[in-house]
Amino acid sequence: MVDAPHAEGYLSGVSSEPELLSPVRQATLRAAAERLVPHAFLDSRRGDTLTAALVQRVLRLPPDMRSRLETALDLLGNRWATLATGHHPLPFHLLAAEEQSRLLDRWLRSRVAALRTVGQAIRRLVMLVEYATPQSHEEVGYRGPYHQREAGLSWEGPLGVDRPGDDPVAYRDAGPTPAPASARLSTVLRGDAPTLSAEIVIVGSGAGGSTAAAVLAEAGHDVLLLEAGSEYGTADLDERESASERLYADAGLRATEDLSVSLMQGAALGGGTLVNWMIMLRTPDWVLAEWQERHGTEGMSARELSPVFDRVEHDLHARAVPDVAHSPNNRLLLDGARALGWSASAVSINARNCRRTGFCGHGCRYGAKQDAQHVYLPRARAAGARIYTGATAERVEVMERGGPFPLKRVHVRTRVDGAAATGVIVEAPVVILSAGAVETPVLLQRSGLGGGGVGRFLRLHPTTVVAGIADHEIQAGAGIPLSAMCDEHVRADENGYGFWLECPPLHPALAAAALPGFGSSHRELMLRYPHMTALIALVRDGADLGTSSGDVTLGRGGRVRIRYRLSERDARHLAHAIEAAARLQLAAGVREVRTLHTQPVLVRGEKDLARIRECSVGPNDVALFSAHVNGTCRIGSDRATSGTDPNGERWDTPGVFVADGSLLPTAPGVNPQETIIAIATVVAERIAARRRPG
Repeated sequence: MVDAPHAEGYLSGVSSEPELLSPVRQATLRAAAERLVPHAFLDSRRGDTLTAALVQRVLRLPPDMRSRLETALDLLGNRWATLATGHHPLPFHLLAAEEQSRLLDRWLRSRVAALRTVGQAIRRLVMLVEYATPQSHEEVGYRGPYHQREAGLSWEGPLGVDRPGDDPVAYRDAGPTPAPASARLSTVLRGDAPTLSAEIVIVGSGAGGSTAAAVLAEAGHDVLLLEAGSEYGTADLDERESASERLYADAGLRATEDLSVSLMQGAALGGGTLVNWMIMLRTPDWVLAEWQERHGTEGMSARELSPVFDRVEHDLHARAVPDVAHSPNNRLLLDGARALGWSASAVSINARNCRRTGFCGHGCRYGAKQDAQHVYLPRARAAGARIYTGATAERVEVMERGGPFPLKRVHVRTRVDGAAATGVIVEAPVVILSAGAVETPVLLQRSGLGGGGVGRFLRLHPTTVVAGIADHEIQAGAGIPLSAMCDEHVRADENGYGFWLECPPLHPALAAAALPGFGSSHRELMLRYPHMTALIALVRDGADLGTSSGDVTLGRGGRVRIRYRLSERDARHLAHAIEAAARLQLAAGVREVRTLHTQPVLVRGEKDLARIRECSVGPNDVALFSAHVNGTCRIGSDRATSGTDPNGERWDTPGVFVADGSLLPTAPGVNPQETIIAIATVVAERIAARRRPG
């Protein structure tokens, strides 16, 4: 029986007639949850509610992810697997509680990668569900959705001073918080018209696709844009972590094959621009020089891209965050860097009248974030572009040969309100793939257009958190999440590779999933949430030049496989980055910080820092994530190692272009939003220059 007072948080959006999960799997999941978050089972009704919510979360997963998680439950619940790892030959749910805890701990720390993967899959699921509930929020001291309460912290809400200039934040004279808008940009694609036609069809509506749509529609071209996800207006954004299920790829649980790196990619209209943290950074000059020298890019030098960056920053209202607007977490970064003599500064964000609520990763309810839905997509629609949601492009068929723009057919699968999928064909001479660095290479491979660099050279900017406990309140889920950065070590080696430090928005579910461990020790740490600090260390991967750190491929039955391994140099940079993030927090006065290694390093002084260098950063030995998924169809002059030619056109496939993060020849070494928009602008303008409208 689900307890009604608790059901809202656990079961929001759950179907009234769910599919079934086998009784053994349910028993295994419940037993694991009881060991991982025992506080939730002190009240039997709350435990029942959590179990029901976990089952429903599994059932709502995309089919492939659900299958993998069910396999993990089967392995954990297998009596022979428990026997083989030193326990009684009983299914997990029949073991004694102490033995269950020992087994989980052993698997999470195991040197056998498969066991670590199983343990992490179940642990992360439980933490994400339990710590996204209102009851859990109240217990840990989390303030919850901003729109349901008054601002109570000096670092959230409009600034209480007069507006000094054209800053990105809201000031006292900005007026009341705007009511959520309801106007829609898109039409849900249905199977009513089995064939559509356009001059240019764009697949994907994120930073690259939305930009290309605006540029080409405004140049007079007939543009049709396809987005697999749904459109969420400001009124739909509820500032809850459970929104990850609908706003992020794979219901917010996308990860590499071994679960060693969690991947945060937007999956709604606007793509990653809807859920990113707004930082605007130009591609460094030395990176652009590397692209020209090593990869043969054309017309993308720092001098040539400077006016493009100027336009992008103007269009997105990129402005530096004023000093009075930083949250305590970002202030800590600036103060710690200053104490160490390291380079750090405020950053620019793409916002107008930002209310500093801290929910950028859940979409901006106030329309302040200048994302694709507020800038490029409205421009594209005003110029005549047709925008369809609920439209998944499955393959591209080349119907003609010869000429610069032979006819293609994009085969599209639609699904409306849970109805059976229907097929639609979109015919166009020009196809632009902007589906992101996972879907774009997969779509090419499924279309028989793979080979060369398609799917290879995956770059992630592998990222981890170093968390601390401050003496004063931090509330790292409130305020502008990312308003400062430390770039002291961004060129740590002779090739221009290294790392940098930033602040994340730290909400309870994400924090709980990232922090290692479980049970009472994990709970005690979560109860200190209001004082929790957090820095992220981001590595510019690919330091072993010319090597492919990972790939995105189609496996059996069409399953997408994302594989990734840190190279030797990247692993060294990551270890140094973790140490630097810990050192900076100590310099800012944080008395105790901890790493996210499976066996975390607790750092209180210089001698503890040395221990970080001895810790493994291998798969699932330290929690890693990435919101910067790039490089699987990179632009270049060598058809053997690149996905497109220097104009973004797929080799030997005239009229098929790429305009998203998969084009980046290397990891850019900065948050990639501005880089992707700039390159998409260049690609779109080159298409417009080659093809006349109509």
